[in-house]
Amino acid sequence: MKLRTTLALAAASAGLAALPLASQAQTLKIGLSSEPTSADPHYHKMTQNDAFSAHVYSSLVGRDADMKLVPALATSWKNLDDLTWEFKLRDDVKFSNGKPFTSEDVLFTICRTLNNETNVSQSYMDMTKRITDVQTPDPHTVIVKTAQPFPLMPAEMARSLPIIWNGIVEHGKLTFDPKKGCGVTGPWPTVADFNNGKDAIGTGPYLLKSYVKGTGIELVRNENYWGPKPYWKEVKFVPVPAAGPRLTGLLSGDFDMIENPAARDLTRLKDNPKFGYVATPSTRLIFFQPDVARSPSPFVKSADGKNPLQDLRVRKAISMAIDRKAITARIMDGMATPAYQYMPDGMFGALPKAPEIKYDPEGAKKLLAEAGYPNGFELTISTTNDRYVNDGQVAQAVAQYLSRIGIKANVDAMTASIYFPKRAKREFSFSIGGWPAETGEASALFQLWVASLDSPNSLGTSNYGGFSNADFDKVYKQAIVTVDAPKREKLLQESTRIALDNVPLIPLHFESSIWAFRKGITYEGRRDQYTLAMSVKPAGQK
Repeated sequence: MKLRTTLALAAASAGLAALPLASQAQTLKIGLSSEPTSADPHYHKMTQNDAFSAHVYSSLVGRDADMKLVPALATSWKNLDDLTWEFKLRDDVKFSNGKPFTSEDVLFTICRTLNNETNVSQSYMDMTKRITDVQTPDPHTVIVKTAQPFPLMPAEMARSLPIIWNGIVEHGKLTFDPKKGCGVTGPWPTVADFNNGKDAIGTGPYLLKSYVKGTGIELVRNENYWGPKPYWKEVKFVPVPAAGPRLTGLLSGDFDMIENPAARDLTRLKDNPKFGYVATPSTRLIFFQPDVARSPSPFVKSADGKNPLQDLRVRKAISMAIDRKAITARIMDGMATPAYQYMPDGMFGALPKAPEIKYDPEGAKKLLAEAGYPNGFELTISTTNDRYVNDGQVAQAVAQYLSRIGIKANVDAMTASIYFPKRAKREFSFSIGGWPAETGEASALFQLWVASLDSPNSLGTSNYGGFSNADFDKVYKQAIVTVDAPKREKLLQESTRIALDNVPLIPLHFESSIWAFRKGITYEGRRDQYTLAMSVKPAGQK
């Protein structure tokens, strides 16, 4: 998972050098495999949304292509004590409307996430719900306090707090009091206010020109950006969910770069000197989440009228019935790694040697019989068909594997814009999910997807299956407040063992991400799967 494979064909080859880009229009056109669901930076925690936000907004802390933390709007950060973090801010940053960036904008942004009624599943409250006080002793210092030690505060600042301008609504003196709106007197900005560009005021490298859902996004370069100026003056993102038309758009010249061409088509690019691609292993786990809280469950039918997914033996049987190696080889064309735990091997909190979940349909049938379902049962697999790499095909393959052990599995595939709001309302019984380890360790996935909804350290926003295990909660509760890194790692490994033994999620594989591009440009693939226009550069330029 640590290797990055790059084929910059043609652009670096002798005799095939591209024409100087300075002589070409500085407009970059990118074909997206999945489009952002909003221009609101605090609407829904999804990779494509966060990647878009990184163009228009900046966070206090940034991440490089390998997900290492780097300074952004904050030049430095440190613990003042176990419960207190201090962030020192840049003093030379202006918003796109010319207003200076100050500590009050950080306070306002935190308050907005806590009072944002239009967000999906309280996505951007993951970190801010933990905050008990925010102090702004001067324009370039922010002090954040939490009720319990929160060692991942900088990482969370990088992944979940794009900073917005505090002047987009009327307010009195800003003070941290989330129950009273933090001093805000005017209405909080809505999704529509960001989508139409009215409140899309950030400190990022680009300005939002237009956002039209289903059609595309247009950006223009922010000439007053505080960081390195991006090469491209204009950027156009166009959603093309199907891999075939997306590749056709690249080959025909409609796009300069595209996301996620089908792995089976890479030979066409490799053999064509006019194009290149980069393939980068990511930390994104693809999995299925069973409904273990309700009986009956809406899309499960069994002879006894109960919900078989509540039985651990059934969940283990489903996991054993899936041939992960075949899926990664045949459907993912080798551009994925089978997942036998919830983090890639070698990452913080992962087991050093996770046991392989072997493909064993006969063993799965025995477990079903032991659980009282020798003749199986019926369920519906709910999935996106335009969000994860080959998501619809993966769901169909899993359905076929389940049919071999007697489970009649139907597949209900839908677009991400329909799927995610339904999943947030817990309308599914067996649903696909994807989660990148953006903080670099297992705690983020556990606190959102696995910890009991009533656990003191659960944020619960993604525990749609209602899983609950007291032993897991006890160990995880210790891990999340342990500042000592070696101790926290051991606790997270124990949390991983308990979770694997109880199957709250059925892991499938870790995706690899692919970007293809025309000759004359290059792209540094990112482990967080972000497609960033400012990282698309002329060939040979660092």
